[in-house]
Amino acid sequence: MKQGEVQIGKAIAPAVEALGLELWGIEHLRQGRRVTLRVFIDCMSGVTIDDCERVSRQVSAILDVEDPIQGEYTLEVSSPGIDRPLFTLPQFERYIGAEANVRLRTPVDGRRNFRGVIEKVLADKVALLVEGRTYEMLHADIERAGLAPPVVETAKSRPGKSRPGRQRSSKPQGSKRVNTR
Repeated sequence: MKQGEVQIGKAIAPAVEALGLELWGIEHLRQGRRVTLRVFIDCMSGVTIDDCERVSRQVSAILDVEDPIQGEYTLEVSSPGIDRPLFTLPQFERYIGAEANVRLRTPVDGRRNFRGVIEKVLADKVALLVEGRTYEMLHADIERAGLAPPVVETAKSRPGKSRPGRQRSSKPQGSKRVNTR
């Protein structure tokens, strides 16, 4: 996590926790002049829109006082979702055995992007099993990580198989049979 994100996290975490929620992580994104502060919250019972609104109001008030971001920015508050980002070593540890996508700051064996199963978490490293090989990655070298969304198999992804219960028509799509009598 970037230093600015850590500073913001320390400032807003008590307010998020006071609302009965967990501060899952923060992303501070800059695209040209546009700045977005994305705050992820979580809860065992799930995150509601009301939770996001309450956190947004609290965080806005804190950031107005603390003023850690120069200029204008957009504040977004949401749940981590199904492909939840992973920010901390305890979060990686919570998902041992799950599949994750990891992007490194610097390449390892000529690549920066990995998709594999989280095997274990060491003091400052994450071990990821990728295509039968274990890669140990320093947590500090991870630029971005998140759970891999489940792969949904569709008829298109299974060559030569049609969807169950449907017969393929030999008639071209869009054609009509017209009687001329």
